[in-house]
Amino acid sequence: MTVELVRCGWVTSAPDYIRYHDEEWGRPVRGDDQVFERLTLEAFQSGLSWLTILRKRDNFRAAFAGFAIEKVAAFGPADVERLMADAGVVRNRAKIEAAVANARAAAGVPGGISDLVWRYADPASPVPASLADVPAITPASRALAKELKKHGFRFVGPTTAYAMMQAIGLVNDHLATCWTRG
Repeated sequence: MTVELVRCGWVTSAPDYIRYHDEEWGRPVRGDDQVFERLTLEAFQSGLSWLTILRKRDNFRAAFAGFAIEKVAAFGPADVERLMADAGVVRNRAKIEAAVANARAAAGVPGGISDLVWRYADPASPVPASLADVPAITPASRALAKELKKHGFRFVGPTTAYAMMQAIGLVNDHLATCWTRG
């Protein structure tokens, strides 16, 4: 007899979602390029399904030079046009241009973007009992978005900031019943 693991309610039966939830979401991610990748993907997700982004993630990594901040910061107009023609990524000019601008901003953050973002970690975040208990925006995500914008980041409102905070483990929004809390 197999025991079915209890997961957070947003996880569908799609294998990509299950793998992401079980192996990545909410686990600590550190390192400037790694945090930049997650922030960029969360910005691209805005208005779309996260599953769409997950399924295109390898394409994003290839198209955006592995999310190496220094490489993306050096992208010019020809790279933007290359990305606009790449069906493997989300072809939204504003989001693509924001990703390049954000790489340039990240390159200029004293101490690095990872250290900046991790200052907003909340290891004592409340344990949500249901999806209704999971916020979309918090005071910390508002403050993080404001600080990122102060450094020149674009497409990083408080909702995007909070989604990144969840994804990289700054908060733990796995539901109380989720197997990952056991």
